Amino acid sequence: MTTNTIENAVRRVVDYMHVNLGQNLTIDDMARTAMFSKFHFTRIFREVTGTSPGRFLSALRMQEAKRLLVHSTHSVADISSQVGYSSVGTFSSRFKACVGLSPSAYRDFGGVQPGFPSTASRNTPVAQNLSLRGRVHSPPDEKPEKVFVGLFPGRLRQGRPVRWVTLQGPGTFELRDVPVGTWHILAHSVPDTHEPHSFGSEQLLLGQSGPQVVHPGALLRPVDILLRLVNALDPPVLLARFASDEQPGPHAPR
Repeated sequence: MTTNTIENAVRRVVDYMHVNLGQNLTIDDMARTAMFSKFHFTRIFREVTGTSPGRFLSALRMQEAKRLLVHSTHSVADISSQVGYSSVGTFSSRFKACVGLSPSAYRDFGGVQPGFPSTASRNTPVAQNLSLRGRVHSPPDEKPEKVFVGLFPGRLRQGRPVRWVTLQGPGTFELRDVPVGTWHILAHSVPDTHEPHSFGSEQLLLGQSGPQVVHPGALLRPVDILLRLVNALDPPVLLARFASDEQPGPHAPR
């Protein structure tokens, strides 16, 4: 089976998800759309997208909810229903966990995160004095003005990064006092626009490295991250954009 055949099958399922965000989709439904067995489908979907079908679907639903909150007057309850949630409470909790703000706060702030909370309240052990360094490279003819680099537990750009920094364009970065654990270094361009939903733009650039295992005394080698244009098989960026006048330091989220 060729790579194109597998990617086309996954693309069919992603298109199916987009059309049916408000429906109760099952793995069986998705596997039938891909024309694979359920077991084989789940495996190839994760290989192609970096995450499970269920998590990918959830991310698409949150992406649509972000758009509706900023660009419609629908109530939170209506939006919850439109993106497939029967419980507003469950939707609101999931949205806050993924985006960093409650749905109402996201709407009130116009889709902009005032600033990430400090990591002081996190119970994650820190490997003192360990820094993760690297360089972000842009593709030919693409040079974003800002690049976000964050340390995440998985390959989804959602939730609170344990360390993060914003670069003024591609270049070197340093994440200091990296916590103990297994992390993915995820980078994406920050659109030069005031539109908060622009993380869905075709011009968004993405890159990643990892997993990186961190333990006390570990030797963290420099990493290279090559940015590329986003495509339909990439899970969406769910992080709320931070306020343009908030410039985080390289140590941790503020």
